[in-house]
Amino acid sequence: MSVEVVMPQMGESITEGTVSKWLKAVGDKIEKDEPLLEISTDKVDAEVPSPSAGVLLEIRANEGETVEVGTAVGILGEAGETAVSSQPATATVSSQSEPPPVEEVQAAAEEIKDDEPISEQSQAATASAETQVNSDNSPNAADATEVVMPQMGESITEGTVSKWLKAVGDKIEKDEPLLEISTDKVDAEVPSPSAGTLLEIRVGEGETIEVGAVVALVGAGGSQAVSGQQTANGTQTLAVAPKQTVEETANAISADVPSVEAPKAAATTASSAQDVQETEGRSYDYQRPDAIEDAQKPSNGQPTNGKSSGEMSLEDLRKTKSSPLVRNIAKEHGVDISRIEGSGMSGRVTKKDILNFIESGAALRPQDLLGKSAPVAPQVTSPVSQPQTAVAPSAPQAAYSAPSVPQALGDKIEPMSVMRKKIAEHMTFSKQTSAHVTSVYEFDMTNVAKFRDKNKAEFQTRYGTKLTFMPFIFQAVTNALRKFPVVNAQVAGEQIVYKGDVNLGMAVALDWGLIVPVIKRADTLSLSGLALAANDLADRARTKKLMPDEVAGGTFTITNPGVFGGLFGTPIINQPQVAILCVGTIEKRPKVITTDDGDDVIAIRSMAYFALTYDHRIVDGADAERFLSFMKKYLETTQFNL
Repeated sequence: MSVEVVMPQMGESITEGTVSKWLKAVGDKIEKDEPLLEISTDKVDAEVPSPSAGVLLEIRANEGETVEVGTAVGILGEAGETAVSSQPATATVSSQSEPPPVEEVQAAAEEIKDDEPISEQSQAATASAETQVNSDNSPNAADATEVVMPQMGESITEGTVSKWLKAVGDKIEKDEPLLEISTDKVDAEVPSPSAGTLLEIRVGEGETIEVGAVVALVGAGGSQAVSGQQTANGTQTLAVAPKQTVEETANAISADVPSVEAPKAAATTASSAQDVQETEGRSYDYQRPDAIEDAQKPSNGQPTNGKSSGEMSLEDLRKTKSSPLVRNIAKEHGVDISRIEGSGMSGRVTKKDILNFIESGAALRPQDLLGKSAPVAPQVTSPVSQPQTAVAPSAPQAAYSAPSVPQALGDKIEPMSVMRKKIAEHMTFSKQTSAHVTSVYEFDMTNVAKFRDKNKAEFQTRYGTKLTFMPFIFQAVTNALRKFPVVNAQVAGEQIVYKGDVNLGMAVALDWGLIVPVIKRADTLSLSGLALAANDLADRARTKKLMPDEVAGGTFTITNPGVFGGLFGTPIINQPQVAILCVGTIEKRPKVITTDDGDDVIAIRSMAYFALTYDHRIVDGADAERFLSFMKKYLETTQFNL
């Protein structure tokens, strides 16, 4: 008898959970209480144990899907048993039955042609599609496992394929890294969900797609790529094979038909593909407000104006068929999409169209440059009375565009990675937002150096990791932030938000960029706890094992160019924070000190420069100076304990 695996109740306030990872595949044998899958909620990540021993017959909630508490996410049973599906199977038919997609293609074609006769070329395309469907769904077609874009965090809705680690035809082991993806937060490797051969790559490097989208197919060597999943009861979700989609077939059928205002079939698939393409290069702070989407999203398959797609004007199509990204850009810049000539399907406005429109200066209005109302010229009094006239504002000038870069023989050109683009956007945004000021202090780190030299061997033996200078600095920072909370604040419009937690961001240099993992509630950790947390985050950052939540929520950032030998720097603030500390190299230098007897002597001391860059909008110079002075005294005089 089959047993349902349900989404568990993780707390009184938890009503849903997201399947973050399946630890078992369909067909795997499982012992009772053996971890079956991992789930994420807004409070905690946890493993779900198997409620009974048996075989995993069916997976009902894929990785990245969010379901309510109590919902069945999988089915367990005996080997050979058929899962009893309580879910509707309207999209599935027996593999022996006549495949509906061909009928759908023909119906779509007839609708597009408006009852016009189908040409010989159209009939040939239909026959080709029918042959393809029948071939893919024959009993000889092997199963293929879909590789989907994983959910990397609650706020992550899309990812970019940065690199394929395998090529079509390569053999792959289960959980072997298959590709690398980049999101707004982290870079990560995606493991293969099963062993087999990479049959098909559906998303090229550099393409951005939504979470849950299929990026590749993995199956047995020599098998065909089937667009659809095989379910536990032997039925298969039918779809036209990737090489001949419903949309492409419909387009082929209607090739001889004069163009119409808008296709009435297969447009949804094309629109989705266009949306995916347009999300590439999306700014880190672009969001998709629900209010915008709901206001412009078709209801019950119809546009908001109540017209069918064939009756819609080009202006309607530009508004309703443009992607959420395009609509967000339009709202940001106060642009009416109907003013733009779209180059996309049926006149839809693409990301390239709206960016070109904005860069051309056409989107600028006099009030954008001169305020809400155009000023009039000052009145000039003269002996001869003359009529006073208003001087019209000068015509708006085109937005600044970067100069072209001349290329010479030997130059190497490569596109920016997704991470590089995000860093560029974030740094530029920060310089435009905060009033940056930097103060520099010299610290005597001899006290810390002596304690570290005395305890680093014992620390390595006890904890299995190195004791560096950074945990001491972290501890000094957390104490200083508690004493001077304005340095741990953030700016929200005209309000100052004093953060209750101290979450330290630590910049980690990678071969492919820079990332800032966060030590959450650092002020609650001991010296050894800070060391363990910092080393763990740094190691996982370099191996692309971080989760998005581990690089978010920082309230203060520390960067350490001193590890490369730099004396000090003037770093850029990590928004929305208001300060960042730069640690210079710690080195032995001659220093004048005063002995207990009052004598001045030159001694060899471990010295370092500490530079604090702060947002002068809310952090005064006096606050920064007191902050650094407190840190200096703390590091030079504290009796540390592990």
